[in-house]
Amino acid sequence: MLNVTKKLPLNFKILRFFLIPTILFSTPFFNHLEDAKAGLEFQWDQDSGLRRLKWFQTQNQKRFRNKIYFFFRPSDRRTELLKINLAIPETFKSSLSKEKISFCKVRIGGFENRTKCLEDIPADIEITTKESGLRSLDIYPYSPIPLNKESYAIMFKVFNPKRSGLYQFHSYGQPKGKSVSTYLGSWTIVID
Repeated sequence: MLNVTKKLPLNFKILRFFLIPTILFSTPFFNHLEDAKAGLEFQWDQDSGLRRLKWFQTQNQKRFRNKIYFFFRPSDRRTELLKINLAIPETFKSSLSKEKISFCKVRIGGFENRTKCLEDIPADIEITTKESGLRSLDIYPYSPIPLNKESYAIMFKVFNPKRSGLYQFHSYGQPKGKSVSTYLGSWTIVID
């Protein structure tokens, strides 16, 4: 009985020897918990009809000036496109003007270089607002978007909305030789 009581304080001393320095060492790291980025990405069911497209933005903070690139890579286009329609979510409350929207041939950035428009594609741009409050953007390029190895993008120069959240944009395209637009894919933009 006496041996058991002597081992308990000895085990507690060893535990205290390892536990207290660990807590003291890790305490300064708890000050910056709000800056931690979650390793979680919002994804929908990959087997459903939604197709995820690539995008890039220069700033994800609310109310900041931002450039948003909505990419159309070669794998995203199956035919030449005569028209592109972009459905803007109703909750994306940011002022859009034709002067701040462009359609261009783009170099998608990576480790060594930045994303940037290489060449502006001449196109007519129309912003329509329906009675229900839904907005859409129609882009009519002067010549069809070819089916080649180049990537294209719709670029917005906007101020981010006041509310943070996920904003899902949907894209439709009218293939050459057809009169109806088909679904191309969706982008999910994150504003913190």
